[in-house]
Amino acid sequence: MHIVEFFGRLFLSLLFLIEGLGKISIEQDVIMYMEDYGVPGILFLPALVLEILFPLILIAGYKTKWTASIMALFTFAVAIIFHTDFGESMQLMLFLKDIAIAGGFMIIIANGPGKISLDYYFKSKQE
Repeated sequence: MHIVEFFGRLFLSLLFLIEGLGKISIEQDVIMYMEDYGVPGILFLPALVLEILFPLILIAGYKTKWTASIMALFTFAVAIIFHTDFGESMQLMLFLKDIAIAGGFMIIIANGPGKISLDYYFKSKQE
């Protein structure tokens, strides 16, 4: 089951990692999209760092509960800010997708990273 926990972290993280890397080349479009929803463009860089760096940390299983908490909050905020026009069926689906992803992060928060993680490695070295 340890490999399942690892792949769970990997699959959740890949979504953000791929999206974050893709946003680098369309920075101005993303900033305009953010600003259309009232989010200041200055937050593009912090969001980009969160979408690229935090998934890598989560894949490695380092500070996993803390990282998963930040990712869950970020994903929930994205759902609330960008996907609450429920009159549009696609927006409802995107909202539910983000809520489900946040739920996946919450499971990681509750259960920890598992044995295939830096957290487990460092913890076992202390004992």
